[in-house]
Amino acid sequence: MSKSYGNTIMLSESPADIRAKLKTMVTDPARIRRDDPGNPDICPVFDLHKVFSSEAVQAAAAAGCRSAKIGCIECKSWLADAIVERIAPIQAHRRDLEHRPQVIKDVLANGCTRATKRAQQTLEEVQLAMGLA
Repeated sequence: MSKSYGNTIMLSESPADIRAKLKTMVTDPARIRRDDPGNPDICPVFDLHKVFSSEAVQAAAAAGCRSAKIGCIECKSWLADAIVERIAPIQAHRRDLEHRPQVIKDVLANGCTRATKRAQQTLEEVQLAMGLA
């Protein structure tokens, strides 16, 4: 999935939009018809299952794909369920922060301070290594 192709899944994406984007994902190119067995080892959808789905769902998706007991749409639906479930707490936290702008400003200011301090340390190390200090 790629931002330049307009199929990036954003953390703020609605479940319906996530499902719509996943439905158009390319799968195993050898699996043309629903009853063709597939190979999850070369399927980009299964790669995302490895990241987002439970081991049980991964096993069911792999077995169903290899035996042609499930279609790619069903496999993508299971993946969508896993992604929606995984990002739900992130989305809830984001909605909470939208009503607390000062918290966001404080986090950014703290990060800026920490980054500046770390950058200064790195510059000092570089200057020492180059014999400039």
